[in-house]
Amino acid sequence: MQKTATHTSSKTYNLILTSMLIALVFVSTMLLNIKLPISANGGLIHLGTAMLFIASILFGPKKGAIAGAVGMGLFDLVAGWTLWAPITFLTRGLQGYLIGKIAWSKGRNGNNFAFNLIAIIVSTPPMLAGYYIGEAIIFKSWIIPAASIPGDLVQTIIGVLVAIPACVALKKLPFFK
Repeated sequence: MQKTATHTSSKTYNLILTSMLIALVFVSTMLLNIKLPISANGGLIHLGTAMLFIASILFGPKKGAIAGAVGMGLFDLVAGWTLWAPITFLTRGLQGYLIGKIAWSKGRNGNNFAFNLIAIIVSTPPMLAGYYIGEAIIFKSWIIPAASIPGDLVQTIIGVLVAIPACVALKKLPFFK
C-alpha cells in the first residue's frame, strides 16, 4: 500500500506543479502584453515567453512543453487571438520541449548557464518557422509573415533578459537543489 500511496502522491504533485506552470505562463502572457505597431497582423510582446523559458529550464522538457502550449494557447483563446491558438499550441509546445531537453541534457537539470542560453537560442528558429508557416497559411502569403519576425525576436530577447537571471536566482533556492 505504501508504494501505491507514494506513486499517487507523486502523480498528484506533478499534476499540481504542471497546472501551476500553465497558470503562470497564462497569467504572465495576459498580465503585460503590448501590441506591436510594426505590422498589420499585430504581434505581442509579453512576459509569457520568459515564464515559458523559466518553466522549461527549471522543470524540464515535458512540463515546459505543456506549460508553453497550454498556457499561451489558452491566452490566445481568451484574448481574442483564437485563430492563432493551434499555431501557438504547436510552436510554444515545441519551444518549451526543446529548451527543456537541451537544458536538462546529460544530467544538467537546467543548472548550466551556457546550455540554458544555448537551449533558448536553438529553440527560437523552430518557433519563428512555426509562426511564419502558420501566418503564411492564414494570410495566404509568404511575404506578409516576414513582418512578424522582428517582434518575435524582440519578445525572445526580452524573455532571455528576464528568464536567465531569474533561473540563476531560483536555482540557488533549496527547492531547486
